Amino acid sequence: MDKPFPVTRSDAEWRRLLTPEQYAVMRNHGTERPGSCALLREKRPGTFFCAGCQQPLFAADVKFESGTGWPSFDRPIEGAVEETIDRSYGMIRTEVHCATCGSHLGHVFPDGPPPTGLRYCINGVAMDFTPDAA
Repeated sequence: MDKPFPVTRSDAEWRRLLTPEQYAVMRNHGTERPGSCALLREKRPGTFFCAGCQQPLFAADVKFESGTGWPSFDRPIEGAVEETIDRSYGMIRTEVHCATCGSHLGHVFPDGPPPTGLRYCINGVAMDFTPDAA
């Protein structure tokens, strides 16, 4: 992406900030192994944030079990993500990236539950989770 984002970092800064797996997913458009992230099983009330810039991305109450092996949500927090067309691997998919830092998060598919019918299939390593205060 050539678009400037509110949060920008050099490649060296991203490498220092992120783990090798996060860097591979978030900066090189990789994908974590399905079922490998602890956030897949996260069920507490709270908020999921971008691991690259801490932008709030998804409220926990829109998370659902899709059976895919990745955390799935039916909608993001308004203005938190942007979408681009991804033509990699001989497919046409809709990529989802953080609107604040441009980091790759995952993809969105039109096979989710009502009311949106969307499934934001997000790499867990691209997110941090903060539970609501008790």
